[in-house]
Amino acid sequence: MSVANERAQARIKRKSRVRRKVRGTQERPRLCIFRSSKHIYAQIIEDTTGKTLVAASTVAQAAVEGVAYTGNVEAAKAVGTAIAKTALEQNIQQVVFDRNGFLYHGRVKALADAAREAGLAF
Repeated sequence: MSVANERAQARIKRKSRVRRKVRGTQERPRLCIFRSSKHIYAQIIEDTTGKTLVAASTVAQAAVEGVAYTGNVEAAKAVGTAIAKTALEQNIQQVVFDRNGFLYHGRVKALADAAREAGLAF
């Protein structure tokens, strides 16, 4: 088994452990993130109906205006701010954070901190 495959398997194990405990409700939907090497994605999901309420990513150019590269901490901060602003416009003030098996470090932490600073509570 390669090192990359072992890391992927470890992330899937962490993801299932977290998802057993984290559920999004109407009062507190789930802020789920995904990061790849080039992009970072965030969406707010209500698990009772299975619908995505708000989404933002580095793929959408409106969220990352002025950011040169989309796979770094600065881009993650821009996405965190964008998703928080959009959520507050839709009257979503509290969310449950789902790091999706990724370690709470680097871009994941930057996105979460930026969303908190923009007014989203979790």
